[in-house]
Amino acid sequence: MTRLLLAAGAGALTLQAAPAGAQGFAAYITPPRFELRLNAGEASRQVVEIQHAGLQKGSYRLYTNDWSLRADQSVDFSDALAPDSCRPWVAIERRELTIEPGARYRYRFEITPPPGTPARECRFALMIEGLDTTRVQGDLNFPVGGRIGVIVYASIGDAAPQLAITGTRVVTVQGQPTAVVDVRNSGNAHGRLEGFVNGTDALGTRVEMAPADLPILPGETRAVAILPVPENGKPAPELRFPLTVKGQLEWGKNRLPLDARFAP
Repeated sequence: MTRLLLAAGAGALTLQAAPAGAQGFAAYITPPRFELRLNAGEASRQVVEIQHAGLQKGSYRLYTNDWSLRADQSVDFSDALAPDSCRPWVAIERRELTIEPGARYRYRFEITPPPGTPARECRFALMIEGLDTTRVQGDLNFPVGGRIGVIVYASIGDAAPQLAITGTRVVTVQGQPTAVVDVRNSGNAHGRLEGFVNGTDALGTRVEMAPADLPILPGETRAVAILPVPENGKPAPELRFPLTVKGQLEWGKNRLPLDARFAP
């Protein structure tokens, strides 16, 4: 099992080890995340484009993993099948490939939920792993590799999230107080909070704020930070608590009113 950190908003999770000067893992993946709706008994064919940016040919291994998301936003990938894994429904084009320098490869995979599958969400990661070994210094060879996990969410039938705010609080993130809402998902598919709200800090500074782009998986409660939105490329202002936040957050066509005072 491998543990990686999920950056807010990222769908492609990267583990990379590349000493200076090495010709290691050099792939760009499009799209970084899939959010699909499928019907039971019907195949869904998808394409990931892999661009090899290295100066030499790149060799890659491709496979699927199950994954889980921890409270600290880190991700555990696992080769072993999870109890409710849908990876047996997934067919991949091939397990290894070589790409010329600067070339792109359109890699295909297919998901086929069995007939009669009840409404649920299928989640897995398509792993793209570099296989190259590069001579780094002297007579020593280091394996210089990395891998990218493209996260796939596939809602079967009418599976959908059901989000509700269960609490508000202030937590310390990298030494700074941060407004957080606890969000419960009682549905059977993942959801994400969106939208903009208005914040006013203790000095009267007004700022537009938005929720962090984090998936809230079925059956879990997740802490979602409400963060200032930078304007015109400028750094977000440093807020003084207590902080008042008002407005409406969104998930899909639904609205979640927020009128809260955040005090450390």
